This record gives sequence, C-alpha cells and structure tokens, in this order.
Amino acid sequence: MEKFSSIFGEVESQVRSYCRKFPVEFSKARNSELFAKDGTRYIDFLDVAGSMNYGHNNPYIKKAIMDYLADDTIINALDLYTEAKADFLTTLEKKILQPRNLNYKVMCCGPTGTNAIEAALKLARKNKKRTNVFAFSGAFHGMSLGSLAMTTDQTSREGAGVPLTNVTFVPYENKRVDSIEYIRHLLEDDHSGVALPAAIFVETTQAEGGINVSSVEWLKELRAICDEYDILLVVDDIQVGNGRTGYFFSFERAGIVPDMVVLSKSISGFGMPMALLLMKPELDIFRPAEHNGTFRGNQLSFVGGKAGIEFFIQNHIDEEVQRKAQIIDDFMKNEILPLDTRLSYRGIGMIWGIDFMKIDAKKALDCSHACFDRGLVIELAGRHDSVLKLMPALTIEDDVLKEGLDIIKESVISVLR
Repeated sequence: MEKFSSIFGEVESQVRSYCRKFPVEFSKARNSELFAKDGTRYIDFLDVAGSMNYGHNNPYIKKAIMDYLADDTIINALDLYTEAKADFLTTLEKKILQPRNLNYKVMCCGPTGTNAIEAALKLARKNKKRTNVFAFSGAFHGMSLGSLAMTTDQTSREGAGVPLTNVTFVPYENKRVDSIEYIRHLLEDDHSGVALPAAIFVETTQAEGGINVSSVEWLKELRAICDEYDILLVVDDIQVGNGRTGYFFSFERAGIVPDMVVLSKSISGFGMPMALLLMKPELDIFRPAEHNGTFRGNQLSFVGGKAGIEFFIQNHIDEEVQRKAQIIDDFMKNEILPLDTRLSYRGIGMIWGIDFMKIDAKKALDCSHACFDRGLVIELAGRHDSVLKLMPALTIEDDVLKEGLDIIKESVISVLR
C-alpha cells in the first residue's frame, strides 16, 4: 500500500526534496511528534528546518492565534498600522531588545529569511556605498540571487542560471587556517585584489554547513575587525536564533552587538511565514517602499510571534535548552563516540551533528534512512552531506528526546556493521 497519494508525483514539481527523503504522507503533529496519514508515529528531529522551535501546535501560541481569528480581525495588511503589529513590536522591544540593551529598528520583510537577507545586502551597500561583501565557506543564506551569491553549496548555486557576484568568500573558523588573520591580510594588502566589503555576513553556528560552532573569541575578533575597517557585521540568525543555541540571539554568548540581525523561521512562534531585519538606527536609510513585499504584514505571524516571545520567557526556554544540551552532549560522548573512533560530533544548544566523513560520507545518508525506518525524521548537513543533523524542538520532552537519541544509536550501529 502506498504511503502517500499519487497526486504529488503527477502534479507537483520535481524540485521537491524533503518528501523524497521521508516518503510518507503526514497529517498531524504534536510538539516533537509527527503522525502519518496511516497513524504511524515519528519523532521529529528536523523541526521544519528550525521553524518550529516551540513545537508543533504549541497550545499557548495556538490559543492566541485562534482567539485572534475568532473576532473578524485583519489577516494581511501590507505595512499598514495594525493592533497586532503594534502588540508584537512592543513585546519584542520591551521583552527582548531592551533587557539586552539592544537598540535596533525593526524592518518587516517579505515572508522568508532570504528576503530579509536581500534587504540586509541592499541596506549594507546603500550605507557604505560599496558593492562587495564577505561571506564564509560553508555558509547558507538563502536561495534568491543575492543570498544565493553568499551560499557556498554547489548544488544550490547551480540553480541560479547567472553569475553570482560581488561576494568574497573567506574561511570560517577552523583548525587549519587563522581566518581572522586571513581576513586582515585581504584588507591590509593593497595587492590582495579584494575590494573593501560593505559588510561581513556570518552565522555564529553554521547549520547547513555541517554544525560548525564558532568560538566566543573568534566572534569578538570578527566584531573588532569590522569596527577597525568600517565594515558592517550582519548576523544571520534565521536558523540558530530564537533560542536554538540557548540564548534568544545566538550572538549573545559572545557579548557582541551586530550592526544588523536577520530573523525568520521560528520568530513567528508557530511556523508561519515571517522575516525581520533588525538594524542599528543610523543604518535605517531606505526610502519608503524601497524594499517591500505583499506579505510583510501577515497578522497571524505577529500574533504568533508575540505569543512565542511570551512563551519563551514564561517557560525559561533558554535555560531548558542549555539543560537539554547537556543531555545530548553526554549521550554523544558516552554512547556514540565509543561506537567508532572515527566518528566525531559537535554542537551547541539544541543543534548537533554527528560527522561520518572520516568513515564514509555516504554512511550519514544510510544512517538517516535507518533512523526513518525506526521512526525518527532527521536530515543531513555539511560537505558531501556527511553530518547527521539533530535539531529537535526546544520544547521536546526529555523522554522523547532520549527515545530519539536511542534510535540514532541503533541506526549508527546498524550502518557500521
């Protein structure tokens, strides 16, 4: 019996991807559990690519949205003034930004992260009157032309159809190359052939790049070099923001203040489309409508976003993430590494990766399949998709988390035989 309708193959474009890895038809979800149409239960370590940080159908956030819908309220409003947007901006300002001494203007962009990245690119170039930007090897910033130009995955780049320009790639923090000194050399050497960038775009933890966690020292040095050379520092917090690393913003652990911050995915609280660009006030120089979008005023996202922030604070999600991170770290150290000395792992908060590269990159794919066969949805990342990527909801129950981890161990054992 087919586990999904034939309509998908008959009508939907072949560009679809996740469904090929997890070929069942899902119908329901609750926190960190997915249920197929036939009732089969799956544990979710995919988390809709990090857009469901507070779990599927979070009761607190869902109630806020349903209460809003029950009263003939506005659903979309472009950038008109609305009560829902006022409530969200007030909550973001008073509950998140002010307690962290962050002075940012908030730009509501189109509905996806890549749109906010495009806005940040345009704004950085407009402010500095320079066209070049720096991005890092292993970066993923989106699939529209500007953000794709800063993305290094070759498969993604091949879809552009035009040259992807005005970006200089530099090494991310690693043990082989001092990337800060490399950047400094490019900026100091008048024969480097590299133009001074308007901005440096960085993910403080690279997710799609293979779960590469930058150090506090490296982030501080990056901030310092940007200050020294009048370069804007833009943090892409689309996937690792909203509590994923154990802080609301991923850069908080380093005590730095970026010039711009890009948020999306879980900022709406409920998996609804939403993207924001936070910028220092002096950078807010767009003319009215110079960057715009029809769906920048999704009111349900404002309602969900406000409730998400309240839920984050009321339930001490940052502390919960750090506690659960220790559970995962201990499991990796005590249960996964002893299986084969060539395995390695890395991560922070609630985003972790098991690296199979020293064994065989294809083993990661085999392990993902084995996990799915045992009832766990989990994806891959990194060079050659060699990293098994663990990214459960921040709200996952301890017993479900441990059940998922046990499935991973069983699957690793099965593919290493």
